[in-house]
Amino acid sequence: MSVENIAVLTSGTDAPGMNAAIRAVVRTAINNNVRIWGVYDGYRGLVDDNMEELTSISVADIIQRGGTFLGTSFCKRFRTKEGRQLAYENLKKHNIDALIVIGGDGSLRGAEEFERETGFSVIGIPATIENDIWGTDYAIGTDTAVNTILQAINEIRDTAKAHRRTFIIEVMGNKCGWLATYSAVAGGGNMVIVPEEEYDKEKIINKVKTLHDGGKSYLVILASEGTGNMQELVKELEARTGISTRLTVLGLVQRGGSPTANDRVFASVLGEQATLAAISGLHNIVFGMQRGNIVCIDLRDAITNKKEYPEDLRHLAEVISL
Repeated sequence: MSVENIAVLTSGTDAPGMNAAIRAVVRTAINNNVRIWGVYDGYRGLVDDNMEELTSISVADIIQRGGTFLGTSFCKRFRTKEGRQLAYENLKKHNIDALIVIGGDGSLRGAEEFERETGFSVIGIPATIENDIWGTDYAIGTDTAVNTILQAINEIRDTAKAHRRTFIIEVMGNKCGWLATYSAVAGGGNMVIVPEEEYDKEKIINKVKTLHDGGKSYLVILASEGTGNMQELVKELEARTGISTRLTVLGLVQRGGSPTANDRVFASVLGEQATLAAISGLHNIVFGMQRGNIVCIDLRDAITNKKEYPEDLRHLAEVISL
């Protein structure tokens, strides 16, 4: 069966570079004489039949923008069998042959369940700053988020040095310590706290003492969200070491901003490859990168396997933090 209509949506939390991926999907489809439909507000748009055909002009002037011009959401109705059936009927109503889903772990899980349940052809593109998708070294948005964190580290280090303080910088991660670890290595962090390791408060306090006694007048510690109560750690560090300590939670600033060149190019390549695959009749797959090469991964494998923590980077962070 020839593919004549493809739909694209962004789902879950936004990530810088999503617009670049959408742009590539749209223009690749048009270049191959395939009609392309944009679904607004993620899976909610599928359920509500909120979609329209896009043109090349529709995606002009978006490659440099963060967020997603299609909008995104968390749709409870799509999590029900009735909601997914309605989404299927809406796609068929527009004679759409394949769906490209741009999003993170939860979005890809929804895509896999949708195809398994309805038989509708789905292809995934990983887009999440947490970089927690199995089978790909990077996801769209990760590089931009790291650079945002590095900017914060640079600025916080200035005030840390001025006041002889220890700063704990909490970054996002969604139970994955990649973002904190990578940022610690790139940003010269003195310590990294991640969910992949047991939260050992005594070990952290002792290392802060050791580094301080060894001549470090200020410290920058990277902590992944959900690893422990950082407010309590700050209080105990101050009480037991006498070192002025502060916590900075970067929060949603990590998700925003204009995507880096790396994210724009990566998103464009994945968008093109996903669209060409859909046109060729491939489905139930997700595209990613391994050792610099674009790869095609089974969608179910991507959502059922846990991404390995980069122990080599963790070791490097430890070695060069002295």
